[in-house]
This record gives sequence, C-alpha cells and structure tokens, in this order.
Amino acid sequence: MKQPISKLLIEWYRHARRDLPWRRTSDPYRIWVSEIMLQQTRAQAVIPYYERFLERFPGVEALAAAAEDEVLALWSGLGYYSRARNLRRAAVAIAAAGGFPREYDAIRDLPGIGDYTAAAVASIAFGLPHAVLDGNVQRVVARVENDAADIAAPPTRERFRATAQEWLDQGHAGEFGAGEFNQALMELGATVCLPRNPQCRACPLATLCRARAVGTAGQLPVKLRKQEPERLASVLLVVRNRGRILLRRREASARCMAGFWELPEPAHAPQARLGRSYGTFRHTITHHHYTFEVMAASWTPGGGDFAWFAPAELSKIPLSTTARKALTLIL
Repeated sequence: MKQPISKLLIEWYRHARRDLPWRRTSDPYRIWVSEIMLQQTRAQAVIPYYERFLERFPGVEALAAAAEDEVLALWSGLGYYSRARNLRRAAVAIAAAGGFPREYDAIRDLPGIGDYTAAAVASIAFGLPHAVLDGNVQRVVARVENDAADIAAPPTRERFRATAQEWLDQGHAGEFGAGEFNQALMELGATVCLPRNPQCRACPLATLCRARAVGTAGQLPVKLRKQEPERLASVLLVVRNRGRILLRRREASARCMAGFWELPEPAHAPQARLGRSYGTFRHTITHHHYTFEVMAASWTPGGGDFAWFAPAELSKIPLSTTARKALTLIL
C-alpha cells in the first residue's frame, strides 16, 4: 500500500526544509507579516525586509500606531505597495479588536488577505485544517495529478484546492499539523518541483507523480492566458541643488505607488535643461519591461508636489523602486 502524500511530504520536509526566520515562531502577527511579504517575492529577498520591519514594528500595536509613510518607507523596494497599506489597515483593525483573530473567516475578512493568506496564517499559527493554494502548490498538484487544465481558470484552481485539501486531510489527524503540511507542500514547489528543470530525483512524491511517469512534468502546469510583454523606454531626471536631490510626490489618486516620492520625468519638468547621462537600468512591472535612462538636469520647480532631499533623508521616506535604482548610479 502506498504511503499517503502527506506523510511522504512531512518526512521529507523535516530534514530538507530551509531555515527561514518566520519558521522559528508561532506568533500569528509575525507569520502574517511574512506571508504578506512573500506574495510575489522570493524568500531570500524578503528576509532583510522582514527583519527590519519587525525590529521597528515588533507587534501589531506598533504597526497600527505607525504613520503610513513610515510603513511605506520600510517597505520600499519590495514592490506591490498596496500590501503595505493593507497590512497597516489590518493592524489597526486587529488592535481595535483586542487581538489577532483565531478563526479562518475572521482572518479572511482582514484587509489585504485572500484565501491563500488566510489558509496559511490559520494553519501555521493556529493549526486549522485549511490547505493553501499558491503558484508553487498549483505546480505540484498539476504534476502529481498530470492535470493539463488551465490554472488561470477559476474551476481549475478550485479543483486543485480540493486536491490539496484531500492530501491534507489524509494525515492531519496523525503525527503532524496542517501548518507543517502546508509549509512542506509550498517548500516542495519552491525548491524541488521547479518551473523549469524540476528536480524529480530529489522529490519525495516521485513514485506517485503521474506527470513524471508519462514524461509530461516539464509541460505542466498550463497557463493559457499569458499577456505578451510590452517594452517601454523612459527618462528619469536627477536635479541637484547644494547636495540635495529634487523629488516629485505621486498623486494620492495614482493607480499605483500613490504618495511615493520619485525622480521627475521630462513631462514633469518640460523646461529642464538636460545634461550628461549617468547610464540606464531595466525595471519590470508585471508584463511591462522598462528601460530607464538616468540623466542630469537643471531646473527650478515653480511649485507643485516637488521637494528637495538630502541623500541621508532618502531612507526615511517612501521612495519608488525606480528612483532607488536610478540613484544607485550616482550616489
């Protein structure tokens, strides 16, 4: 009789897992912060942000009392800044309620939390039997089941979620909990069942993997609705005055990165005189691939959302990622 997937996963995870800081705590606040940061971001990139964030905001009360600009400044560079705004909004709600919610539905109702994050926090912090479904888990399910359905389609995601839940239910009542199972499943997708060149020989589920048996693992999962990348070019201006740098604040109504400080573009300073080029860098946002040229310029703003900053002040404000990248070319 074959061992259940849950048992194979846990046995593998207990000796193969990476030592990550959020795996050393059962504090729901810290687990929640890590899960929000890990959305769309690699674990190794998250670690320094996670540690700095918790040093400044060690508990939910400290985060709830913070100004949004301070939270955004610490988040600067991680991207997807609505995550930080929602994190603070949720902290205010948690503090007002007197503590972190302990039920799945209550966690799910917090700002910025969807099905995946609610399941992750509920299972890891409180042991609640809710299976997670993120990109890594979808890939594992698609290959183990040899399922070539479109993972962008909601019915496919729901079927994959049900499969992961079935795997969890096989072993949850035994020697391990839902949190360990979910972390094991996500770890397998992140380190072994890779998008390209899956490490099948190191996989604890290799003997159960239907895609491996028929040679289709490299073709799965299938995602049909892929948007073609759009390549764009732009210019960022570095205007200096007595060692300070001119920045422009994005409108509060901006669709993304509202309220962040950025380097002006020629459209913001049409009378600026351009000087030397400091170089170029690339920046990608979803399917938009930008090439930015960074140029010196001279210009005196006549008002608007502009302000001068000394280099030492830049770490204290919410600074756009493009400005941060550009300024590494000159500072």
